[in-house]
Amino acid sequence: MLRFLGYHRQYLSKQVLDIIGGKDISWLDFRFSKKYAFLNHDRELVGLELIKDPEVTKKWCEFWPQIGTSQNWDAIGKIIYNDHEEWLFVEAKAHLGEVRSRCGAVSPKSIDKINVAFRKTIQSFCVGETPIENWLSPYYQTANRLASLHFLMKECDPAISARILFIYFYGDQRPDTECPQQEADWYQVIENIENRLGIDQSSELYKRVHHTYMPINPNQTN
Repeated sequence: MLRFLGYHRQYLSKQVLDIIGGKDISWLDFRFSKKYAFLNHDRELVGLELIKDPEVTKKWCEFWPQIGTSQNWDAIGKIIYNDHEEWLFVEAKAHLGEVRSRCGAVSPKSIDKINVAFRKTIQSFCVGETPIENWLSPYYQTANRLASLHFLMKECDPAISARILFIYFYGDQRPDTECPQQEADWYQVIENIENRLGIDQSSELYKRVHHTYMPINPNQTN
């Protein structure tokens, strides 16, 4: 994802706009940091730190735990959609191991807060009764991203227009890692996630969740 943001930003933006249907997109820069040497002393954008409204920050702290690991976004942008600006939060995957995760919260207060947030989020995305346990594992990362979208659109007043884009790369080559080699390799994975979370694909909020598939190298001959 960093490679596309750095070297192929126009290509990336066109793919994103083709999927979502917006008119223009601007990508936000990562943060500088002394702690993340594996990113050359930069860090991903975390949680909802870029939304500077104090009231939103207060509500977010009440909605989601502020200790432990929060949502780390692979990219965040602002997209022009129907002539107004919306936030775009991006989560990218290149191999199957990245898809599976479980809630690692240990504090009872944090666990309770996550459970309450998920109950509210389930009402926005699901039909019927979906157990909280299904959202805690094995697709916790997807679940907490959806909780962020629910918060912005349903807990904030007025709602903060936002969308989530999941980018699934294919064609990567890594030793001892299962990397999809074509777009279709991702289809069953996404279906499994949606089934486990009990997603209602016709729900109003899920229409703001987008999926796109991108080759690691669109021109494999060069």
